[in-house]
Amino acid sequence: MTATDERAKVDHPLAALTADDVTVAVEVAKATGRLIDKPLFAYVGIQEPDKETVRNHTPGDPFDRQLRLVIVNGPDASVIEAVVSVTERAVRSWEVLEGTRPALLIEEAIRAIRALRESPDWQAALARRGIVDVEQVQIDPWPAGSFGVEHEEGRRISRCLPYYREDPTDNGYARPVEGLIGFVDMGRSEVLEIVDYGVVPLPPGRGRYFPEDHEPLRTDLKPLNIEQPEGPSFTVEGNLVRWQKWSFRVTMDPYEGLVLHTLGYEDQGRVRPILHRAAVSEMVVPYGDPGPMHGWKNAFDAGEWGLGRMANSLTLGCDCLGVIHYFDAVYADERGRPHTLENAICMHEEDYGILWKHLDMNIGRAEVRRSRRLVISSIATVGNYEYGFYWYLYLDGTIQLEVKLTGIMSTQAVAPGDDPSYATVVAPGLAAPYHQHLFNVRLDMDVDGPLNRVYEVESRPVPPGPDNPWANAFTAESTLLASEKDATRLIEPQRSRYWKVVNPKSTNALGQPVAYKLVPGPTPTLLADPESSVGKRGRFATANLWVTKFAPGEQRAAGDHPNQHEGLDGLPRWTAADRSLVDEDVVLWHTFGVTHIPRPEDWPVMPVEYTGFHLVPVGFFDANPALDVPPNDPHCSGG
Repeated sequence: MTATDERAKVDHPLAALTADDVTVAVEVAKATGRLIDKPLFAYVGIQEPDKETVRNHTPGDPFDRQLRLVIVNGPDASVIEAVVSVTERAVRSWEVLEGTRPALLIEEAIRAIRALRESPDWQAALARRGIVDVEQVQIDPWPAGSFGVEHEEGRRISRCLPYYREDPTDNGYARPVEGLIGFVDMGRSEVLEIVDYGVVPLPPGRGRYFPEDHEPLRTDLKPLNIEQPEGPSFTVEGNLVRWQKWSFRVTMDPYEGLVLHTLGYEDQGRVRPILHRAAVSEMVVPYGDPGPMHGWKNAFDAGEWGLGRMANSLTLGCDCLGVIHYFDAVYADERGRPHTLENAICMHEEDYGILWKHLDMNIGRAEVRRSRRLVISSIATVGNYEYGFYWYLYLDGTIQLEVKLTGIMSTQAVAPGDDPSYATVVAPGLAAPYHQHLFNVRLDMDVDGPLNRVYEVESRPVPPGPDNPWANAFTAESTLLASEKDATRLIEPQRSRYWKVVNPKSTNALGQPVAYKLVPGPTPTLLADPESSVGKRGRFATANLWVTKFAPGEQRAAGDHPNQHEGLDGLPRWTAADRSLVDEDVVLWHTFGVTHIPRPEDWPVMPVEYTGFHLVPVGFFDANPALDVPPNDPHCSGG
């Protein structure tokens, strides 16, 4: 495809990133003469246009296509943030951020591994454990966090953990080389220190999970085929999707991963907006073992690695099943060259049981409708874990995000007879520390328009009395969250608490203001102390809900650059302004996730665990919007 052809594809301000976009933006940045000979590009993505440009765009309108670049211009702790107009081939902004670290870079991680393997101190530490061949040791560079150690000052560093693989096909996490950590300067590929807390025997098992290691395999699973002989019910034009009454655009951000834009639902001939933008803004995985080997471990998998950068190429019949439409994703590699990840996003329909049903016993007539949902998904492998992100759209106007967690747990070796206090023994000599996976999703709401309010709704019992003679009454109380400080909230499951986004200027046929409610699912919060290192850096995870007034650039819950940051960036900084949320363009930030107390059944590879939430219409429609869904079969309607 020629550059001209690629430019022709960018027919909307929210069109997906193209290879030509990347090439032009990098050329413009290099042409400034302000970059070293071989700079590294930590991020190249779309600088999203203002909302008015998106709302008012009609096909054929010109617009200024802009990209945001995060550039590493040397080995020090600084980055360049630039915005480049691809349309005009011009720099719109250029800022050097001192004392700022980008996400960990793959090229630098590879160099760090090589430097460790060449280190005499590292080789000696392995030899004390009976390991002679350094190539048999898998090395995982971890984000180092911010703990005030000398190595952090002025450097971009990682802490590297070793795992022994007797054979390349072994599960590396089955045999952690306990007690050994390597500090490496990522920018200079310099080994700063080898820390050895003492030898712990290698676990004996090899943790293999391939089919040939678990024979005989089951033989009684019959084929399960999904067929749509007339094809799927959705249409795709570029990155614009229409399915049933839904319409939206889909992109892949290098850090946030899967993003949905301009999500709306057609009602009585017009598309009614619900969400301007929805994506996972950040996630943190804090570990609960206080010891020196594992107490520092807390990974910000979006901001320190990148959910989009770590996305998988999905495979039909394995990751996705049915009649599939795939979206490729274009990235810039760390040298600024465009790269295409095929099948980065999977989209398909699936049956979801009963949508609604009633048997009228007076006339003997039953009506049944089957539910169907559109699935938009991506899967990221971040080191040992896999995260599957699944957005579901339903026929009745419901929106759901489900995160599926699988992969392999981070592990530690334990001496024979040890019973660890902060971990579960999952195999002989092997334990998995307690930890959490806490996600924060950013929901830029647009319920029937840009000006909304947010209410907290909870069910409360009414005290017994003359108005409640049987002491059975309860009511739903709504509280307006009027400003940002009011809107930092926790769930209360016993009160069935949820949060409702209301447009007071738009009403349904009953005269009620239209709304969507955020219904929480599994919603733990950070168990570490708020004043701990991870508590400051991941302060977003101390509450289940934050609400902000929309502001350009406020897109990441822990700030744009959490790597080695001292903390309190992002949501705690923005909400300190305590801006009004009444009849404003509001953004919901929802924290949810999993507190993982490992089980032996989670080893050697973890069965999927689920977490997520729903967005559900509340008076947004005049009645059940799925009444017009046709019967799936003649037997589903009538006597």
